[in-house]
Amino acid sequence: MTKKIIPPSELIINPDGTVFHIHLLPEQLTDRIILVGDPGRVEMVASFFDTRTFEVQSREFRTIGGTYAGKPIMCISHGIGPDNIDIVINELDALANIDFATREVKDNHRQLTMVRIGTSGALQPELVLGTPVIAEKSIGFDGVLNYYAGRNEVADLEFEKAFCEHTAWNELWAKPYVVDADPELVARIGKDDMVRGNTISAVGFYGPQGRELRLALSNPTLNRSIEEFRFNGRKVTNYEMESAPLQGLGKLMGHKAMTVCSIIANRMNNDSNPNYKNGIRDLIATVLDRI
Repeated sequence: MTKKIIPPSELIINPDGTVFHIHLLPEQLTDRIILVGDPGRVEMVASFFDTRTFEVQSREFRTIGGTYAGKPIMCISHGIGPDNIDIVINELDALANIDFATREVKDNHRQLTMVRIGTSGALQPELVLGTPVIAEKSIGFDGVLNYYAGRNEVADLEFEKAFCEHTAWNELWAKPYVVDADPELVARIGKDDMVRGNTISAVGFYGPQGRELRLALSNPTLNRSIEEFRFNGRKVTNYEMESAPLQGLGKLMGHKAMTVCSIIANRMNNDSNPNYKNGIRDLIATVLDRI
C-alpha cells in the first residue's frame, strides 16, 4: 500500500523544523494538552506545572510545556474563533501523525487528549454565574466541519434536523453540525460536579450570538427560539466559539477532545461577571488533576 505523502503546499514546515503557525517541533508535543483562548491564560495554567520544559510564542499561539503530577503536559492558546481551532488541531495532529522528515503519514496513530478550558454565556436562566458546563454535545454554527469528508459519520444528524426545523434555520447561514465530546473524557473530567450541556459554537461574538449594537439582526428572536428548543428532553445550555470544531475534528482524527466553560454571563437574565478569573483558576486546577 502506498503511503500518503503530504506536499509542502499543504503542510508548511518552517526552516527551523517547526509546524507553520504554532511553531512547535514534533518532539515538543505531549499526549495531554490543555487549550485556552487567551494567550495570557497559558501562564495561569502553567503556574500549576511542576516543571517547565519549553515556551513558544507565535502570533496568538502561545505554548508552555512541562510536567504536572510527574506527567508531560502542555498548554496552548488558540485565540478566538473556530477558524483558529481548524489551524491548531490540524497542526497538533500533524505533529503527532506525520513524519516531518519524509512527509509521510505514520503507520501507528498517536492519540492526543485535548481539553479546552474557556468562558461562556448561558442560555438558560437557571445556570448561575461560575457554573462549569461541559459541552457534552456541541452545536457548530461555524461550518468548519462541513468542509471535511466523514462529517456525517461523527455528527448527530437527528439533533441537527430537529434544531434546524425548530429555529427555521436561515439557508444563508452555514448548516449546523452537532458533535459529542469524547464520553470517557467527559466522565473523567466532569465526574459529578460539572453540568453536562449542549453548547453552541458561534462564528462570531456579536450578531452571530444575537447581540445587537448599531446593526440590526437578521433574526432577532433566534436566541429565544434556541432557549425553547428541546431534543429528547435536552436543552441548549450556552454559547461559546470553539467547542464544536475541536470535538468534530478530534473525532475525525481519532483524538479525545472536550470543552468545559465557566459561565461568566447569563444571556436570559442579562447578568454578567467580569471578575471571573478566580473561578477560571479553580476550574484549571480541577481539570489538571483529572486529565
